Amino acid sequence: MRKGVKKQFWLSKEEAAELKRKAQCTCLSEVAVIRYLIMGYEPKPKTDERFFEAMRELSAIGNNINQLAAKANSLGFVDAPMLYREAERWHKFQADIESVFLRPDKSNLKWQ
Repeated sequence: MRKGVKKQFWLSKEEAAELKRKAQCTCLSEVAVIRYLIMGYEPKPKTDERFFEAMRELSAIGNNINQLAAKANSLGFVDAPMLYREAERWHKFQADIESVFLRPDKSNLKWQ
């Protein structure tokens, strides 16, 4: 539980409905949406199942590459450093996808 300063404020019915809609769209609580906005981030809408399926496949590919690299290194017949570089590339790609689809963006609001 957070300890801090309690703030209480009023919203119009339209503002409250919009806050609720945006919270549902992002799968965050209303207060989490407000916290992100205060800190200068814009929450992203929840992605659909296709994104998560792609992430599972990408993760499986990366794991396979790591296993191949370990086996090749132990047997000594494949360019293990090249395979490790490819595995790193896949993991970076996975992190980039998460960043684009899941992590909130820094806001461009001028009052920050």
